[in-house]
Amino acid sequence: MSVDPAPAISVVIVLYNTADLIAPCLRSVLDSRGVSLDVFVVDNASSDGGAVLVRERFPSVRLVENSLNRGFGAANNQVLDRCAGRYIVLLNPDTEVTPGAFRQMADFMDASPRVGLAGPTVRNPDGTRQDSVSLRYPGQKRSSGEVSGLPGTIACVLGACQIVRAALMRELGGFDEDFFLYGEDQDLCLRIRRKGFEIGHIDPAVILHHGGKSERGAPPIEVWRKKAQAEYLFYRKQYRPETVRRIARANRFREMRKILLTRLTLPFVRDRARALERMERYRVGYDIAVRQLGGG
Repeated sequence: MSVDPAPAISVVIVLYNTADLIAPCLRSVLDSRGVSLDVFVVDNASSDGGAVLVRERFPSVRLVENSLNRGFGAANNQVLDRCAGRYIVLLNPDTEVTPGAFRQMADFMDASPRVGLAGPTVRNPDGTRQDSVSLRYPGQKRSSGEVSGLPGTIACVLGACQIVRAALMRELGGFDEDFFLYGEDQDLCLRIRRKGFEIGHIDPAVILHHGGKSERGAPPIEVWRKKAQAEYLFYRKQYRPETVRRIARANRFREMRKILLTRLTLPFVRDRARALERMERYRVGYDIAVRQLGGG
């Protein structure tokens, strides 16, 4: 009787203007041992030659080239039906997989049938640990029980690297494509728990994550705005309208208080430019909360 000695994993990497990082990422993936892989790269209309690099230097990788940036979730969803593995690893291009990590991740999922999705330990390139596990969802402390009584104790794990059961991912329809970038990982984890599965953490498996590379060319305030807007999209999808209003009112008050405090202390701070940058972020948060409440 023949026995498959290694679990099968499909790796999906969405590429957007990170040509300088995709080569070490793919080398670390393809050097993985003890597990059979098929690897997909979906390029979201990069302008830095990343797709050409993948096509020429990594011919075993299945490359999908989009003519426009479809967003992170939609790009992942494009190849769900082509993934042969019983597990799918959703991997950012600014990561490197340490030896044995994929095998440890698959072994964990094999031994944990109640877990639908899990994440490894995430470290910075210097070896320090990144915070990759959250026990609460955004806005949960002001919720009205919408996310209570769910399986397990972990709310979500960092989207830089996640392993998910392929059949479950397809049953859920993949990522919610209303999320363009940011928030889709939290939304996915919550939907998986609502299906009766837990979210897991695989401590022995380690990936290195450079972080903050997906929009490094964008102004910081615009990145902040996108993150805040994605958070409110999460609220609207997962919480009752009265909960969303409660969160927005609390956020409006918090941001106004920060703005006033910054104005009062501005004459006394050493780094005026940094203080003004913070105040601009507070104003963005305030404006988004006001719009959510119908004030503009």
